[in-house]
Amino acid sequence: MSTSTNLFVAILFSCLFPLVASAQQTVIKGVVRSGREPLRYATVQMKGSATAVYTDKDGKYNIETSQSGAVVLTASLMGYDTQSKTLQAGGEQTVDWLLTPSSRELGEVVVSASRKPEMLDNIPSSVTVLSRKTLEYNMAVTTDITQILANEVPGLAPSAQTNSNVGQSLRGRSVLIMIDGIPQSTPLRNGEVDLRSIDPAVLERIDVIKGATAIYGNGAAGGLINYITLTPKEDKAIGGKTSVNLTGSLAGLKNSVGGRIGQLLHGKSGKFDYVVNGVYERTGEWKDAKGQLVGPNYSLGETDSYNAFVKLGYTPNRRHRIQLMYNLYSSLQNSNYTLVNGDYLTGKPATGVLGKQAGSPTGINGNHNLQLSWHADSLIGGTSLQTDAYYESRDDIFYVSLGRFEGGDGQSHTLSKKKGFRVLFNSPIGNKGSLSYGTDLVNDITSQPLVDGRVWVPEMNMFNMAPFAETQWTLMDDLIVKGGIRVENVKIGVNDYTTLRITNASGATITPSFAVKGGDLNYTATLFNVGLRYNRLPLFSPYASFSQGFSVSDVGLALRDAKVNDLKKINTEAVQVNNYELGFVSKMQQFRFELTGFISTSRLGAEMIYDAQTDLFNVNRTPERIYGFEAAVQYRPLSNLDLNASFSYAEGKADTGRANHYDVYLNNRRIAAPKIGGSISYRPLNTLEVQLHYTGIMKRDRFEKLPSGLYKGNEGIVKPYHLFNLNASYRVTRSTLLTLGVENLFNTDYFPARSQWFMIPGFYAKGKGAAFNIGISVSY
Repeated sequence: MSTSTNLFVAILFSCLFPLVASAQQTVIKGVVRSGREPLRYATVQMKGSATAVYTDKDGKYNIETSQSGAVVLTASLMGYDTQSKTLQAGGEQTVDWLLTPSSRELGEVVVSASRKPEMLDNIPSSVTVLSRKTLEYNMAVTTDITQILANEVPGLAPSAQTNSNVGQSLRGRSVLIMIDGIPQSTPLRNGEVDLRSIDPAVLERIDVIKGATAIYGNGAAGGLINYITLTPKEDKAIGGKTSVNLTGSLAGLKNSVGGRIGQLLHGKSGKFDYVVNGVYERTGEWKDAKGQLVGPNYSLGETDSYNAFVKLGYTPNRRHRIQLMYNLYSSLQNSNYTLVNGDYLTGKPATGVLGKQAGSPTGINGNHNLQLSWHADSLIGGTSLQTDAYYESRDDIFYVSLGRFEGGDGQSHTLSKKKGFRVLFNSPIGNKGSLSYGTDLVNDITSQPLVDGRVWVPEMNMFNMAPFAETQWTLMDDLIVKGGIRVENVKIGVNDYTTLRITNASGATITPSFAVKGGDLNYTATLFNVGLRYNRLPLFSPYASFSQGFSVSDVGLALRDAKVNDLKKINTEAVQVNNYELGFVSKMQQFRFELTGFISTSRLGAEMIYDAQTDLFNVNRTPERIYGFEAAVQYRPLSNLDLNASFSYAEGKADTGRANHYDVYLNNRRIAAPKIGGSISYRPLNTLEVQLHYTGIMKRDRFEKLPSGLYKGNEGIVKPYHLFNLNASYRVTRSTLLTLGVENLFNTDYFPARSQWFMIPGFYAKGKGAAFNIGISVSY
């Protein structure tokens, strides 16, 4: 174990020691109501500490603390104005609350940006939260989660409308995808298919934390996206919702009709609760604006998807909860068409002709997530404990590469299995501070063989141990100070292996086969973060932060392209990213505005560069600097009218001469064109709601054409396009809801950004034309 790790463990135990000391407890209890109705799941929290509880079905709560002197309590619930009360610690006290409905839901959101519940307004960095309501708006149009995220998250690159999220970076860097904190990404061999890991129907919200972060470990160079699954919200023993949808193309109806059916059951009985959800969806042929078949390579047309979700909970008392969660997701394309390549120079899009596709169906051939967690509140000294063990296994199947492997065809798939255990303590420090500390353990075994059994990327066995600590203080009532440290210890074992001979279409050798001696790769890194936020003035709440992220990069890519006979000679050095962020939030009645600027630097690059001589993409390891800004505004001029708008811009360059002179633009696979987003939501009746959503992709033109008229790989010019989606919902009865969604409302004829910059003939496909989604749901 490294010296830094030993020091960290010593500090950790010194922090734990005081917890055994006895302290006089203050017990505060009461009821939270709105009018005469009790409010369930309201949060009662001690300001400046990690101590927080939730109200039960009767609106009751009970909170204990060892703090002395003045104690500030806050009570909050989504959709209600937050209230604060100050009292003197000591003995047993009763504090009741009467919350009033809020005319807005701006900033009153609890997120898990630092692995413990906290208010969005207390976080010193940019965070986007997609609520259940936002997800339902989008699902009335499309259930493709890559499109939902691209539409709603400033800084996230546009969707390619395929099973792959290649190029869908966050602020120009890779993003870590999680389900309830379980990592879905496969950084050891990044196939870039991790965004589609779960069906949005089983999500309560999505937290998007922007900028490099190490709070959840390896792989979050650009930030993280955490899919938070459903929990039961009602007390009845059984409740549920049945939903049915019909989908199809308005640009060419023939063979485009698809359908979706979902069943949700949930309930509570005594100390037990449960959520069970099943979804099946079959899409028809996808058509572009001219009614022509969208190219079938990784297309989501003619795709069968299903999701099975179970969550069981046991709450023996107010202080403890045990929870078991399992989710299975699969999405495989079964197309009746074979690919007809497109042509970038003539503008001819990739399409298909009737015929059987070669190889196995492409997509996600099963993604399993299993998690057992235990949460305990108000332990010794007011400390809370959260621990979980998880297992994740996925199989992602890619398309057939013709003539690429040893003179013949081949189809690869990424196999990944993760096992992890985590423990997290939250301890109050007086009445102004808190300390979070713990350790993460994870074992990740990843490989990328061919479907026929040949080894392309050998099995990589990674063990990662990372102790961490984070503290938060509230000074002068309004200044929030946060700081943290995480020590990464990574070991990756690889056995001896032989690379495959890579060939071109005519069978000529591009890269010969190598026998490579295996061994161990070891990485260590000590990562820091610090942030400030000042909330004195609602009209101007500034924040600033520095954070570091860590990624072992794409080790598997380096291994499969090895040109040497020893693992130690392969450039697999990990990437450490420094992220600097400065921003502010302005709130005034029904108005909220946020502006954020950022700079992201790394000594090593991770950009994919095309080598025309070998016809391969390789990792460019030169230093990088990425910078940009994001702006978002929310305004509610009327109680039944919501307006939203956003703009995001990023740029990045590499220091090719390693002389601190960043002179070469990063390609479009890394840096997305500027993006505009906006929406108008109007409720003319209590039973009717209509939303119009806009996404605009601007121009990015940074590279010179080759004499052939093409660009180098990933450097094609991105030309602007503008898309509008419409959704409407009408509540027929209290339990029955009708929805209508129209994607690409004006039937815009366009190539998605990735088609434009990628230029590969098989992926030069157009975007979807106008498409409909009609749904009905019945709740009970």
